[in-house]
Amino acid sequence: MYGIDVKAGWRAAPFGIYGVTLVFVLASTAARVVAMFGPGAWRGIFLLVCIAMAALPWVVLSRTGRRQVGLQRPRHLAWLPLALVLGGLAASACFWFGFILYGAGPDHPFVSIARSFRQQPAPGFSLLQLHLMFTIIAILFSPIGEEIFFRGFLQKVLEDRHGRARATVMQAALFALVHLCHHGILVTAAGIVVQPVSGALWVAQMFLLSLMFAWLRRRSDSIVPAIAAHAAFNAAMNHWIFTQLWS
Repeated sequence: MYGIDVKAGWRAAPFGIYGVTLVFVLASTAARVVAMFGPGAWRGIFLLVCIAMAALPWVVLSRTGRRQVGLQRPRHLAWLPLALVLGGLAASACFWFGFILYGAGPDHPFVSIARSFRQQPAPGFSLLQLHLMFTIIAILFSPIGEEIFFRGFLQKVLEDRHGRARATVMQAALFALVHLCHHGILVTAAGIVVQPVSGALWVAQMFLLSLMFAWLRRRSDSIVPAIAAHAAFNAAMNHWIFTQLWS
């Protein structure tokens, strides 16, 4: 028996839906590493990862299964403005925490993200055009893909085997660790650079952020508020990057 309702063809997969999920986690994590540590032109691979994450429930789950992972309307629309406020406040807290500790130095996580933006080809773009381009991408791809996968699909699959509390911690820990690709481990011309202290703080922040997204998803009975909060976080993060850190 499956707690999560999968399409009939996937029930015969080796090790069941848990095995399918493990393979997807490994493949998507490997693709993210390649995208973030490879040349700037490879960043588009990460967008493909996000699309795959968003598409996974439609490929694997029945209509009932998609509702089980939160692909439905929230209980109350009031969750949406709350989610937007929480996401924006969380990004601002991350910015100021990093700024107080590191100023605009390389140990500020948002500086690492700005560095990743600069590595992508955008010839002749003005600062405003760069801000708009990266913000539109940031509020669409990773919020939709990552929330559908981490707080939706993965949370439910882990819940069926480990219970809700452990599943929440497990998916939050994975979400936080994969964000070392964005800050904490850098690939430079001189080789691999590890930022142990600021990287650990960044992972802790991403873990707490993931718990907030999971709380919104659980209380609203929908993945939509978590997506909204994640989009607001990314939009506010880009605001701080382009107004305070870009120069």
